[in-house]
Amino acid sequence: MHPVVALVKKAVELYVNEGKVITDTGELSEELAGQAGVFVCLKKKGELRGCIGTIEPVTGCAGLEAIRNAIASATEDPRFFPVTEDELEQMDYSVDVLCPPEKVNSLSALDPKIYGVIVVQEDRRGILLPDLEGIDTAEEQVRIAMLKAGIIAEGAGPGKEDTEIYRFQVKRYT
Repeated sequence: MHPVVALVKKAVELYVNEGKVITDTGELSEELAGQAGVFVCLKKKGELRGCIGTIEPVTGCAGLEAIRNAIASATEDPRFFPVTEDELEQMDYSVDVLCPPEKVNSLSALDPKIYGVIVVQEDRRGILLPDLEGIDTAEEQVRIAMLKAGIIAEGAGPGKEDTEIYRFQVKRYT
């Protein structure tokens, strides 16, 4: 198990069992000691159980970002009830550290297996991580990100003056 995955597992277990938050990340790699957006996903028996993240960092380092988002994934994902103590042994964790996004002007610049997408329209923003099961085309990836943002997909897309699309890569740890 990668050290950042062990860290988020420990953070979730400590929070769910005792209501305490880890504040010491221990020694981290250079990548995790720097600032970055981080998504933490929890799965139970292969099914999504929570996924929360930040596109831009809100803490001092990616390690703290991972702890914060791991606890939020377990307790604040609006799609699920909070994780219970009984579920902890069945939980699998993945941590995605986001690389800086870059603006694209064409769907041909996207590959859903390699790049995640961020769709922005005025104050609305939707994100979809790369390499998600069942998402095979850039069109589908952008459509889902738009839905998540509450953006009406008809007539919107890269090149439209009110819609911007960014791609990003992640370093995924499991």
